[in-house]
Amino acid sequence: MALLCGSLFRSSRLCFLSSHSVGNLQVCRRAVCPAKRAHFQSSCQTTITGSARSASFQIYSKAAAPLPRGPVLTPCGHCFHTSARLSALPAPFIWMIIKPLQKVVAIILGRSIRKWWVALPDNRRQLMRKWAWQRRWHLAGGAGVAIMIVALFLLTHLDESPLTGRTRLLVFSKEDYMELAALTSEVYMQEFAELLVPVTDVRHQVVERVVEHLAQRNKDIPGVSDITWSVHVVQSPSINAFVLPNGKVFMFTGMLEAIADVHQLTIVLGHEMAHALLGHTAEQASASHVLELLSVVLLIAIWAMCPHDGLSMLGHWVQGKLRELLFSRPFSRKLEAEADQVGLQLAAKACADVRAGPVFWQQLELRDQLSGEATLPEWLSTHPSHRNRFTQLDRLIPEALELREKCVCPALPATDPRDVFSKSVRVLLENAREQRSGGPQTEHKPLLPHSPTSVPTRLPAAFLAQTALPPSPDADQLSNGPVPAAVPKRVMTAPATATAAEEGSQHVLQSTS
Repeated sequence: MALLCGSLFRSSRLCFLSSHSVGNLQVCRRAVCPAKRAHFQSSCQTTITGSARSASFQIYSKAAAPLPRGPVLTPCGHCFHTSARLSALPAPFIWMIIKPLQKVVAIILGRSIRKWWVALPDNRRQLMRKWAWQRRWHLAGGAGVAIMIVALFLLTHLDESPLTGRTRLLVFSKEDYMELAALTSEVYMQEFAELLVPVTDVRHQVVERVVEHLAQRNKDIPGVSDITWSVHVVQSPSINAFVLPNGKVFMFTGMLEAIADVHQLTIVLGHEMAHALLGHTAEQASASHVLELLSVVLLIAIWAMCPHDGLSMLGHWVQGKLRELLFSRPFSRKLEAEADQVGLQLAAKACADVRAGPVFWQQLELRDQLSGEATLPEWLSTHPSHRNRFTQLDRLIPEALELREKCVCPALPATDPRDVFSKSVRVLLENAREQRSGGPQTEHKPLLPHSPTSVPTRLPAAFLAQTALPPSPDADQLSNGPVPAAVPKRVMTAPATATAAEEGSQHVLQSTS
């Protein structure tokens, strides 16, 4: 009888615990025995997180006290927890880990095939060649089937860009890259933790207001309203800016120093936001992933057919450089050109003066010429050259102006920023010639307002206030008030080397004519 009672007690307790482990929220009631002066108080808790569920049960005793009216909680057994479900890593993150491993596997496999072939006797090699020749059609059919499978895979992963209508290859979904972008943004936030400009800084406020204005004016575009845009300004002399797919905007102060007015800032931010809206990160990774898989076969062949490791390593290096020069860099330049086009349209709908876009790239070209910095040829770069970007944007200006008029934007001033910049460059050229010929000193003469040849220590917010974007009738205005001026207007001084100034100015004048 004692054994029977014990087994019944254990089974009832197990049933009680199992009923709680499936998530049924229950309150255990019991009758209070009047003969006992102490009672138990227990708590039953069930916590559900996502699809995982953990249950905990605790019991503790309480000193003797007057019994409350109504039911009380009963002891709920021992404490235990169910393990939570692990979330899967994003597919692009897994690919980033596997990418170097597949190259190592290809090298080992190709090298093993070569050593196996060298170790074979001559008669075995002749038999292998004869066997392959007799079954050449079977081998060709197998290769054809493999090619058809690859082609079918590529065709089933084609997608149409929502903004440009261009057909593209997407192996990784946008959701996967959103997860990866969240991880990447955390890494960047930790990297730039000590370099982030405070949100009260005028530079952060200007960039944030421009981003908000762009998002408000382009909210009819798919994806703009779905992204939560957040701005982070990084204290760095690098002329750079980028936007992650999840809407994290990172603007470097070096880029702000190279920008002359708010219209140029709007066009630059529109370009970076276009990258996020077009999903260029996922598209570039998808194309690179497919190319890496196809190049594995070539790597195996290189390491299997080359007579020794030195020649195999040289072939491996040549294969990688050719793939980069013939595909990766041209494809990246193509995406940059598309972002320039879409970014100009975003800026046009935000009522910016789109004519300032070509001027920005002329300024950067002039800056490179005057500083004497060596620039890579376009075919070696991941971005188009400054001159080609200026030429492309200048060709798109009429279309952007027409779009701007359709958005009921205020009329632009008659003065074209491109003409103003061209005249300013001519003034710079004349002063440089005077310096070379020993003419009157122009050391303190204002030469080129808004020129990027000087690098102020802070953002010239006065320029941003002077050329604020015009208000739009059906959207929140960019400037709810005047932009606070951080520094006075820049005054340019003559360049240190007159020869460099003349050569750079002539180079830019040729592109503007």
